Amino acid sequence: MSLLEVRNLRVHMHAPFGVARAVDGVDLAVEEGESVGIVGESGSGKSLLALSILGLLPKGQFELPAGGSVRFRGEEVLHADESRLREIRGGEIAMVFQEPLSSLNPVLTVGDQVGEAVWIHGGTDRQQTHEVAAGLLRDVGIPDAERRMGAFPHQLSGGMRQRAMIAMALAGQPSLLVADEPTTALDVTIQAQILAVLKALREERGMALLLISHDLRVVAQLCQTVFVMYAGRMVETGPARAVLSRPKHPYTRGLLGSRLSIRDRRSRLRPIPGEVPEATSWPTGCRFHPRCPEAVLGCRTEEPSLAKMGPDGPEVGPTGSSVASEGVGAGPQSPPEGRRARCWFPGVEGEGWI
Repeated sequence: MSLLEVRNLRVHMHAPFGVARAVDGVDLAVEEGESVGIVGESGSGKSLLALSILGLLPKGQFELPAGGSVRFRGEEVLHADESRLREIRGGEIAMVFQEPLSSLNPVLTVGDQVGEAVWIHGGTDRQQTHEVAAGLLRDVGIPDAERRMGAFPHQLSGGMRQRAMIAMALAGQPSLLVADEPTTALDVTIQAQILAVLKALREERGMALLLISHDLRVVAQLCQTVFVMYAGRMVETGPARAVLSRPKHPYTRGLLGSRLSIRDRRSRLRPIPGEVPEATSWPTGCRFHPRCPEAVLGCRTEEPSLAKMGPDGPEVGPTGSSVASEGVGAGPQSPPEGRRARCWFPGVEGEGWI
């Protein structure tokens, strides 16, 4: 049994021009102590996926159609009552958001906010709460933690604020940490420091990590498994090193081609043409075909499943005949090497950069 199992998860929002199917049949699994990355462009549905796992979607704005499931240690949490969700949040699954300045309370000190998280999940007295909170700030690399306890969020740098957010997330000693773009607003040097903190804490505490990012380099440094998400669905998955060094799906190859190589100074950016389509009107057939340089007529009419990748391509064809495939909602499986891609004709594995 996986630590976290997501099956056929759908998140719909009623928009002025129709129903936005922002997350549209997602399956994934996170094992105990495993680090998993989800990558994709903005608008692919990554953040909504993370928020729905913790029941943090705004009430009344989103709906979760029947058939989806989110299980944590075998317990269904997708439609759990609010009291149970409060126990799970922070205590079993914690989340680090991408912009700490908008997530921290501007009128409370960092010590008060970290201490509140400690008190909620630990039930310690005032002195013990203060000591544990200061210890957490030291654990995430904040120097002179006792003095920083009295600082307000605006008095800290971006990197320090993100460290404080990580400290708050760790207060309940969670088994799974969900990090949604935790280094987006930071410069490269501070970004590397935050990644080192996350890696060290995961190894020391033995917790699992679900990292959401559009930065492939970040995922390559931290994650063992990667899911590539596009237009509300997973389009490729497998071991991070294999996917990022030998991508099979044209979209994954496009993401890798959209970054400069530090090895070849003559390399040029190869951006993916167009943009992620609106969630109210996903294209028919393969959702990536309007932007795909390898698309053929069949890609426009029939959508491929997330199929096992054999040595000669997918083990399922456009006609529907299949040796072994995973349809939407069939649940996570473990094919040889764990490689899957949602493409009829992935062709030869593309060139990666690991």
